[in-house]
This record gives sequence, structure tokens and C-alpha cells, in this order.
Amino acid sequence: MNNEKATFGAGCFWGVEEMFRNIKGVKSATSGYAGGATENPTYEEVCSHDTGHAEVVEVDFDPTQVGYEKLLDLFWSNHNPTTRDRQGPDVGSQYRSVVFYHSPEQKAAAEAKKAELEKSGKFRRPIVTQIEPAPAFYRAEEYHQQYLRKHGRSHCAV
Repeated sequence: MNNEKATFGAGCFWGVEEMFRNIKGVKSATSGYAGGATENPTYEEVCSHDTGHAEVVEVDFDPTQVGYEKLLDLFWSNHNPTTRDRQGPDVGSQYRSVVFYHSPEQKAAAEAKKAELEKSGKFRRPIVTQIEPAPAFYRAEEYHQQYLRKHGRSHCAV
């Protein structure tokens, strides 16, 4: 079976990339930018809030080893999906909570999981996670790839 792609924005991409990269069945997790108007944006351009991009992680996974639903569970359990354009101390539209789906099945699964979480009462505020078709993905600069590992960390300090 062929690998599939999943794309998630859950704040700063360093910790999100590290989380997904350590899951059995994930073949790669790449930090990058998606959802904006500028082609091949730089980190500085994304941080200017003029491009409309989110910091995202593109996950290449083997669906026979890890299901998309498991990736969704990790996504929603490892960030705050109720804060618009913010995760912890990071503020700006590039830190928005977003699922970029690559197929109708991914869209349905993301919408179902979001509805399930909203009904569960786990969060006191509404979930603001956007669920949108996957746009062009632009790989972030090399110094952002595996940033935490390169700096001897396992997670971002908040």
C-alpha cells in the first residue's frame, strides 16, 4: 500500500514535528508553511503576518501501520484547539489550529473527530480548529527541520 499525507497546524511546528516523527508508521514529518497566498514564503515573511500561511507539519505515513484517526487524536491532544491564532506564548495567525485534509475521507474523519470533541465537554470553550483542503505545502528552511533534535531537546519549553 502507498503512503499517505496528512498536514496539521498546531502552533509552532518544532514540537508538532517531533511528536509525529516519533510515531510508528510515520515515515517523515516535515516542518513547513501552508494556507497562504505567497509562493515559497520565508520564515520572516510568514512571521510578518502578510502571507496568510500557518506553520504546519506535513506527515508522510503508512496507513497500514498508523491510521489517520490516530494522527488526529495526537493532533487534538497535543495543543489547545480553542485558542484562535495562538498556542501558549506564540501569537499570530501562523500559529492557528488547522487540519488540511488530502482526501474526502480525511475531511470526514477530521469533522467527525471535531464534532465528537465538541460534544464531549473536554474543552470549556468552542473548538476553533479550521478544517480545509490541503493547499500547496512549502518546506521550511533547513534550520527548522528536526529543530528540537538538533538542539538536544525533546519538547518546546513553554
